[in-house]
Amino acid sequence: MSNSSYRGGRNRRGQFNRSPGSGSSSNNRSGSRPSGRSGRNSGGGHGRGGARGASNRGRGPAKSNIDPSRFVNQAAAPTDILPYMPKRQFKNFAFDPRMHAAINAKGYLTPTAIQDEAIPHILGGKDVVGIANTGTGKTASFILPLINRMLHQKDGIVLVVAPTRELANQIDEEFKSFANGLNLYSAICVGGLKEGPQLRALKRNPQMVIGTPGRLKDFVTNKHLNLSACRTFVLDEADRMLDMGFIDDMKFLMQHLPEERQSLCFSATITPEIKKIIERIMEEPTYVSVRTHETQTHIEQSVIRVDSPAEKLEHLQRLLEDPEYSKVLIFGETKHGVQRLSDKLSKRKIPAIAIHGNKNQNQRRRALAEFKDGAARVLVATDVAARGLDIRNVSHVINYDPPKIYDDYIHRIGRTGRAGKGGNAVTFVSKRA
Repeated sequence: MSNSSYRGGRNRRGQFNRSPGSGSSSNNRSGSRPSGRSGRNSGGGHGRGGARGASNRGRGPAKSNIDPSRFVNQAAAPTDILPYMPKRQFKNFAFDPRMHAAINAKGYLTPTAIQDEAIPHILGGKDVVGIANTGTGKTASFILPLINRMLHQKDGIVLVVAPTRELANQIDEEFKSFANGLNLYSAICVGGLKEGPQLRALKRNPQMVIGTPGRLKDFVTNKHLNLSACRTFVLDEADRMLDMGFIDDMKFLMQHLPEERQSLCFSATITPEIKKIIERIMEEPTYVSVRTHETQTHIEQSVIRVDSPAEKLEHLQRLLEDPEYSKVLIFGETKHGVQRLSDKLSKRKIPAIAIHGNKNQNQRRRALAEFKDGAARVLVATDVAARGLDIRNVSHVINYDPPKIYDDYIHRIGRTGRAGKGGNAVTFVSKRA
């Protein structure tokens, strides 16, 4: 069957050399921050807090260098955004009947653009590079065909590497929702939780292993995880992994992969550094690009100028008292600042909860669950803690502390207006800016 076979006898010309420092000359020119412990701390490794918070400790929020005019945009009218016209329905994919039953049970009928374009190539065993905006159904585009393959080929593992614990958990939840009742299992390997339960899950020989680079590297180093059994390797949000300083951990994992495998890479952008990784780990990949607006033109963006912290808090409260602010994600600069703001809002009878690097994994899960189910109408978060979150129907993103670089701004406001819907973003700036 074409959807469960692998190519044989490949010679990966650019396979990472196992000798120390290999590939360093090409990767030292990347724009990412230095890797190692600070990179792991940035959201997925060992859970000791964010690198940005550490570098800024004791000095308060750093000033944004972005011209406030870049935070202003009148959203494009819905008629200006052409809807994607799918080539097929889910029933047309060459899935096993059991897979079709699982998809039908979830009520899936029409695929998103990335699903429509990527699934046939992944089913065919090809290496695929998927370029898509966040919130476009990317996870299902690789989870569905890989589960389908597992139904026919249960030996070996699928390894999925994600930049943050939250994204790894979301991928795991998606896998379990479709694999329920199919006798397929996953193991999640992320920092911030005890190793014991994760190691026990690995000993059950799961078909899919999902993790963050730091914890996966530790498990491979300590011989708890053998990557020679990897049949498919997935890099999810590759651009974010480079941004967060995971290049060395990623290289380490790639060095331990077998030559004979399928490789998938998903990213919102393809930078020169990511292209170098693609060239080294993939053979004649198929590029699937469904990325649309670079600056989220469908999101209404505005600024509010304030003189003082007290004025900013009062203005924020007035915004949150508006019923249109039904599900609000607020970004702050530091872990302590985020927690203080959440506490202040709660005291003012605004149901808010915080997520940041000082909270353990169970606390972060509870916070996300409360926000998703509406128990908390407001989620206050740091950039690092919010990376990779996929939360439906966020009505507004508020940049309580403006980001320092524009890429972070794009990432933040991308939490609203997902899957082609309209959204709103508000940024507080100083009147002197």
